[in-house]
Amino acid sequence: MHVAHLSLSDFRSYASAEVALEPGVTALVGSNGQGKTNLVEAVGYLATLDSHRVAGDAPLVRLGAERAVVRASVVRDGRPTLLEVEINPGRANRARVNRGPVPRAREVLGLLRSVLFAPEDLALVKGDPGERRRFLDELLVARAPRLAGVRADYDRVLKQRSALLKSAGAARRSGRGTGQYDLSTLDVWDAHLARAGAELVAARLALVAALRPLVDAAYDDVSSGGGPVGAEYRSTLEPAAPDGLPGDRLELEQVMLRGLADARRQELERGVCLVGPHRDELALSLGAAPAKGYASHGESWSLALALRLASYDLLRADGGEPVLVLDDVFAELDSSRRRRLAERVAGAEQVLVTAAVEEDVPPVLAGARFAVTRGEVRRLGPDS
Repeated sequence: MHVAHLSLSDFRSYASAEVALEPGVTALVGSNGQGKTNLVEAVGYLATLDSHRVAGDAPLVRLGAERAVVRASVVRDGRPTLLEVEINPGRANRARVNRGPVPRAREVLGLLRSVLFAPEDLALVKGDPGERRRFLDELLVARAPRLAGVRADYDRVLKQRSALLKSAGAARRSGRGTGQYDLSTLDVWDAHLARAGAELVAARLALVAALRPLVDAAYDDVSSGGGPVGAEYRSTLEPAAPDGLPGDRLELEQVMLRGLADARRQELERGVCLVGPHRDELALSLGAAPAKGYASHGESWSLALALRLASYDLLRADGGEPVLVLDDVFAELDSSRRRRLAERVAGAEQVLVTAAVEEDVPPVLAGARFAVTRGEVRRLGPDS
């Protein structure tokens, strides 16, 4: 799989841009603030409908514009597919496949798969649990796009249930009524939350089991030792399953219902939902120590990189090699890690690299070079 052409309209700093790409390595070279990361961010957005840099869509639209459009020709097994997403902050985004509209933007998920590693990924090791949950869920959706709907259902139910907990808890504390109606309604939301939550937890458990050996192998490839790497899924459902979490979705649903019942009094007192995948954690370790708080800066970089490389290996094993994006990564690595990473990815079907100066791109990653200056993207010839 590779991106053959990228087209932008009012995306980030670009009023418009047209970039012809090809398989192999492509390096986008330019000083900070010139727009090179915006290009690979657009590729990542088409693959995930999310940005690796910001939480919302509004910053993706060029200042003064109402919408942005990202379009790419994606080639898989020799067949091109034209993907297009129209970004409308505050309104529903729209998408097209081969110029035909699709019912929901998330219908394009899975048509382009990418793995992006960027300086922000240090938060996968050093950041809060939400960063690691997001990592797992994005990879889940890349492998099985239908899980985007499961995530959306879970988030919708969680929002409704949390609002009910807050209002019911406030009513009980103020002595306004018995809250019986609120509590019977809460039972209904518990069932909906458990159904979607169990499917999400079951998928995460299977994903972590598949990732664990790949992360350990990738860490060994890009570091100078210090492993082994541990990756364990820790769930708020565990107290309701003293013999261990089952892998079966229906059994997990019953476990989650028990957990919600056990936590109900505390949830009403606090007005928040305390049980479910929105509060779970991917616990990472190096050797016998937790990675967060104990790993050195270099070890943390290597572990974050290993998580992304393991994702790439897993997606490739599923069929259809993803586009690999390395956004301003090599400048952050020492010479040994830089060499190891370059050798590890040199044979990928398509690698997109951004760098401030061409010297940051290791020689083994020979290929096309583009200069990015003030939003102008210009291909460099061999004598440039």
